[in-house]
Amino acid sequence: MPSLPANQKARIPLLQLGALPFFIALMTMSPSFWHDGSDTVEYLGVAFVLLCVAGRMWSTLYIGARKNRELVTIGPYSMSRNPLYFFSMLGAAGIGLFVGSLVLAVTLALFVYLVLAATAGKEAAHLEMLFGEQYRAYERQTPMFLPRPSLYREAGDVTFSPVALKRTFLGGLLFFAALPAIELIEWLKETDTIPILFHLL
Repeated sequence: MPSLPANQKARIPLLQLGALPFFIALMTMSPSFWHDGSDTVEYLGVAFVLLCVAGRMWSTLYIGARKNRELVTIGPYSMSRNPLYFFSMLGAAGIGLFVGSLVLAVTLALFVYLVLAATAGKEAAHLEMLFGEQYRAYERQTPMFLPRPSLYREAGDVTFSPVALKRTFLGGLLFFAALPAIELIEWLKETDTIPILFHLL
C-alpha cells in the first residue's frame, strides 16, 4: 500500500498542547537570567527568533511552488532536508532564551524537534514513494535537520509561491507576538500581580 503524505495539520494540536505547560511555567517561574545578564540572553533570544522567521521565509521561497511536484535539493534544501523545521526549532529556543531560561530554551526546542521529527519521517516516506532512488540518494548525503553549510549549492532562477510565502510570514508573526506577551508577564511578576512559585535555570 503506497505511503500517504504526512498530515500537516496533525502537528498543530500537538504543538498547541505543548504550549500549555510552557505557559503555566512562564506565568509562575523566575528564570535565572531574569535580572542578572538578562539583556544579553534576551538579545540572543530575539536574534534566534529573527533567524527563525527569515530562515523559514528563505526556505519557503524554494519549496512553496514545488512541494511534492519536484525534489528540491538547492538553496537551504541542499544543506538540510527540513530547513523549515530546523528554523522553527531555532525560534522555539529563542523564545526560551528571551524568557531568560536555558532549561526552557532546550525544552522548547526539544519538544518542537520531537513533534516535527515524526512529521518529517512521514514526509520522507512520501517523498521516497514519489521520487524513489533520487530521494534516497538525497537522503543519504543531506542531514535531516541540522544544516551542513559545506553542502550548500545554488541553481538558476527560483519560482516561488506568493501564497505560501505569505502563509509562512503570517505564521512567523506568532514568534514575534510571543515577545511582547512575555514582557507583559514579566512586568506582572515584577509588580507582584502574579506570584512566583519556583526558579528555573
